[in-house]
Amino acid sequence: MKTPEDIKKIAVKTIEEQLAAINKIKTSINSDFVNAINLILNSKGRLIVAGIGKSANIANKMVATFNSTGQPSVFLHAADAIHGDLGNIQNGDIVICISKSGNTSEVKTLIPFIKNMGNQIIALTGNTNSFLAKESDIVLDVSVEKEACPNNLAPTTSTTAQLIMGDAIAISLLELKNFSKNDFARFHPGGSLGKRLNLFLNDILEKDNIPKVDELSKINDVIIEISHKRLGATAVMKNNKLCGIITDGDLRRMLEKYDDFSLLKAKDIMTSSPITISSNRLAYDALQVMEDNNINQIILLKEDNYIGIVHIHEILRQGVI
Repeated sequence: MKTPEDIKKIAVKTIEEQLAAINKIKTSINSDFVNAINLILNSKGRLIVAGIGKSANIANKMVATFNSTGQPSVFLHAADAIHGDLGNIQNGDIVICISKSGNTSEVKTLIPFIKNMGNQIIALTGNTNSFLAKESDIVLDVSVEKEACPNNLAPTTSTTAQLIMGDAIAISLLELKNFSKNDFARFHPGGSLGKRLNLFLNDILEKDNIPKVDELSKINDVIIEISHKRLGATAVMKNNKLCGIITDGDLRRMLEKYDDFSLLKAKDIMTSSPITISSNRLAYDALQVMEDNNINQIILLKEDNYIGIVHIHEILRQGVI
C-alpha cells in the first residue's frame, strides 16, 4: 500500500522527468528548425500533420493549435492514409510526420507515397537514424532518454517532447505572421474564450435602463433611482455632465455616518471622479478594471458622454470567464 507521501513522490518524479525532457528539446532548436519554419511560411499549401497511436493524439492537438493561430492544417492518421485518406494531401501541402521510433510499418508504407506525390516532409522523431528521418526533407529531433513510465513503455515523456516541439512551431509561425489578438478573435467566436475576445460593452449595456440623478437630487430620489434601475448604483450629473457615482455601499456608509439625511443631496455622498471605461471596449477589459479596483459597477462613456452602467454580474452572466 502506497502512503500519501509515496504518491506525491511518484507525481513529482514524473514531472521532474518531463521537465528534464523539455530542457533537452531546446537543443533541437537549430538550423533544421529554422528551415522547417521557413518551409512552412513559404508554402502556398496547408500543413498535414500525420501520426499513429499516441503520436496521432499529439498530431490532432497540433492541428487544433495551428488552425486556431492562422495556419491551415489537417490531421492525417497514418493508418487511414494508406486506405484512402491520402487524398487529403494536395499539391503544395507540407507534411509533418510524428513518430517516436520512425520505423513503424504504417510510417514505412506511408512515406514513399507522400514522396511520390511531390510533397515535402518534416519529421518529428525520437530516432534520427530511423526510416522516417532518412526519408524526410527536414528532421526535428524529439528524442528522450526514457519515458516517465517506470517500465519505460507507456508514451509519456516522448509525447510531451512532441507536444512542446509542436507548440514551438505554432508560436514561431504566429509571431512571424504578425498574428494579432484580433486575428485570434476571428477564429474563436464561441465559448468563454470567444466571449473574452468578441463581447463588447456596447453589446451588454441596457440602453433603456440608464440610472442617473442630478447632483442636487434628494437622497430619497437617489434611493428610488438605484432601486428601480437595479444596477446597485447611479451616476450623478451636473449640467448634464458626469460628476460622480453613488453605489449601495455609499448609501450604507451614509446611514452609518448620519442620523438624519433628509437634508443631504446626492453631491454630499457621491464618489467624485468615478472609474469609467469606453463603451467600445471589451467586456473582459471592464472585468479586469473592476477586479483591479474592487468595484462591482463601472460607468460607460461614449466620446466622454455618460451612457450607462454595467454591473459585474452581467459580465459574468455572459460567460466571459
